[in-house]
Amino acid sequence: MQKELNNTETTGWERDNRTHFDEIVLAYDRVRWEYPSELYDDIFDYSKPETGKHAVEIGAGTGISTAPFLNAGYEVTAVEMGANMTDYLIEKFRENSKFRVITSTFEDVTLEDDTYDFIYSASAFHWVDAKIGCPKVLRMLKKGGTFALFRNNAKTPFGNKLYDESQELYEKYYYSYYSSSNRPTRKTREDYCTPSGIYDGFRFESLEQFGFTNVAMKFYDATRSYSADDYITLLDTYSDHRSLPDENRSALYKGIRETIIKYGGYQKLDFLFQLYIGKKP
Repeated sequence: MQKELNNTETTGWERDNRTHFDEIVLAYDRVRWEYPSELYDDIFDYSKPETGKHAVEIGAGTGISTAPFLNAGYEVTAVEMGANMTDYLIEKFRENSKFRVITSTFEDVTLEDDTYDFIYSASAFHWVDAKIGCPKVLRMLKKGGTFALFRNNAKTPFGNKLYDESQELYEKYYYSYYSSSNRPTRKTREDYCTPSGIYDGFRFESLEQFGFTNVAMKFYDATRSYSADDYITLLDTYSDHRSLPDENRSALYKGIRETIIKYGGYQKLDFLFQLYIGKKP
């Protein structure tokens, strides 16, 4: 059964907060992660792009995951709701004739049915109302077309002194504001494959429930280190952090920055990147 939030529960990830990213375009582009090349290789192998390269990207942001598809010869129509993000995309890909961008939410955009070979979204589909978005994707795809969703999951480094001290700051400045009782937990790859795990990442429980077939899930490990300042910039690209009251956010960032410097000046993040993919029958 699909999970629903209690009416009084706040998390910072409510759909209204998807406008936050348009306020931080340059910072977002600088510190957000790139996806492993192996992930794109698996997408190309699965979708067999020689049969067609007409693609739609849902929530393109600053084009971090747009470039690999343009470089592979795809014609990409990006759907991006932020006006500042749209301007950035236009400038970034101004010399590529195979790129266009539409400023709209995916729920509201008007695009042709049975037209596209490939539709994808990178760390953005959880902002879409899946009850509208998934059937819309299915209608837009040609028969045999591919729908690919990918995202990152940060591995929780339990037992790490930097992490443990940071969690004390979160208890004081973050969980004192949000009503959710959830705390970071250690997850396996199998956990991400369950209906509840899929829901946590994408806000629906399975691609099969919307009619997609040949559904597959793959994972990729990666590590990235951030300086104290860059890590704070990264945190400030997360909607739940940006939604904190100013005094909570400032105190949290100050404490985490000081803690990172105390333990050597760098925050190492271990990522588990996740690809969830299916076809229109």
